Amino acid sequence: MVIKMKKMKSLPVVLSLMMGLVSAQILQAKPAAPTQHNIQSVLLDIQNMSCAMCPFTIRKALQGVAGVRSAKVDFESKTANVMFDPQKTNIETLIKATTNVGYPATVHLEK
Repeated sequence: MVIKMKKMKSLPVVLSLMMGLVSAQILQAKPAAPTQHNIQSVLLDIQNMSCAMCPFTIRKALQGVAGVRSAKVDFESKTANVMFDPQKTNIETLIKATTNVGYPATVHLEK
């Protein structure tokens, strides 16, 4: 009977150790990497860019829009390439952001 009691007392210890190992593995698991399929890009033609400082103002305005991942503004081509999450923003909002800081924009059309 003593032997049975000893085995019975060790069972909870073994179970708790096993649960600890499982919990540790769950906590160490890395979350799934965000998928890139939710990201869209648009090339905007930007008006009124007259100096080398204009792209900084435009980029700051675009980056202030929720959902914008990146904004690259090119003074030479007078364009802005914007990567954004379409679930958080849209092209109209991006155009409004540039227009509000004095640089109306339109979607670039390939010639």
